[in-house]
Amino acid sequence: MSTRKKPAAPPLPEVHFSDYGNVRCLHLGTAWIQGSMDLDAPYDIELEYVQRMMAWLLFVAPSSVGKRHAMQLGLGAAALTKFCRKKLRMKTTAIEINPQVVHACRGWFKLPPEDGKLSVVVADAAQEIRDPRWAGTVDALQVDLYDDEAAAPVLDSADFYRDCRALLTESGAMTVNLFGRDASYAQSLAKIVEAFGAEAVWAFKATREGNSVVLALRTPQPLDRAEIAARGDAIQERWGLPAAKWAKVFKPVG
Repeated sequence: MSTRKKPAAPPLPEVHFSDYGNVRCLHLGTAWIQGSMDLDAPYDIELEYVQRMMAWLLFVAPSSVGKRHAMQLGLGAAALTKFCRKKLRMKTTAIEINPQVVHACRGWFKLPPEDGKLSVVVADAAQEIRDPRWAGTVDALQVDLYDDEAAAPVLDSADFYRDCRALLTESGAMTVNLFGRDASYAQSLAKIVEAFGAEAVWAFKATREGNSVVLALRTPQPLDRAEIAARGDAIQERWGLPAAKWAKVFKPVG
């Protein structure tokens, strides 16, 4: 009897950074930018699509934000992790498969040390989110999972999005970055709708760089354009995100 060996996992890409004036960029072995940081404002969010990953703020009371739990699947340059922990004062958990990325974020991108409100888990996100300890505990789930080629989301199935939904509290929301040369936005959106229901899904128009951020709510909430505009103004005034213009480019799918 012969035993078939399990194929070895592909090696993780090397991590490096580059500086362009005041902006530091993270790379995974290629020229593709996996995240960035303004060296003069390391806890702000520099990229437009990453700012839009904070659109869940439109659906919660500002006074409740600091009591909530944010989770990032994919650390990138830690922009979301840092903003949630430092600016919003939230309990924050990041799940990242590549330990080199964690090391780079601590050394080059000002990722704060872990404490009672910040945890970085080195793990495969697809497996980690199925751990029962996370079920129903996450208020803001931010999914940005790309490999070194940035061709398509690494995890992008209806089953994966159902696992993401199971993480959320009743008032929780998921935001996902959809980008890539080989990715089909319509197909990815259909999988999210299959997992959450059309009435729970919202989407931004694509940025100039081609990033489309989709938001899915655990429990659907109706908002009209006027409410989005008013809440966007409040978010911009309180936390400095350019949310005042979100009403023009953000709408329900269903």
